[in-house]
Amino acid sequence: MTAAHSIDFEHIQISDEQMRERIAAARSYTLVLLSAGPGYTSEEARAIIWEHGRRNMRMQDAGIMRIVCPVRDDTPLCGVGILDADLPTADRLLADDPGVQAGVFSYELHPVSGFAGSTL
Repeated sequence: MTAAHSIDFEHIQISDEQMRERIAAARSYTLVLLSAGPGYTSEEARAIIWEHGRRNMRMQDAGIMRIVCPVRDDTPLCGVGILDADLPTADRLLADDPGVQAGVFSYELHPVSGFAGSTL
């Protein structure tokens, strides 16, 4: 958290009516959890990951991938994303990813809700 963001939020009041309004206005998205696949450490993985990143940027520019967050620790989790797509469409998009096709990545999809004003 940056110094510009305050962690003091307990004084902010949210009424039951405000909660109901926000929940009613929530939109459906698909959460992507991208993990290292069996080919993650292969010789060709670096070039494949580069093209995977290029594809992610194209999906961002097209408004499909709303959030893309590479994970930067030493766990098998490689990335988290939010797609503005239903589960079948998201599954098709991920199945066509060069990293998934090469076995560099595997993925899980989960239906989620997003609330207006949610941003990075």
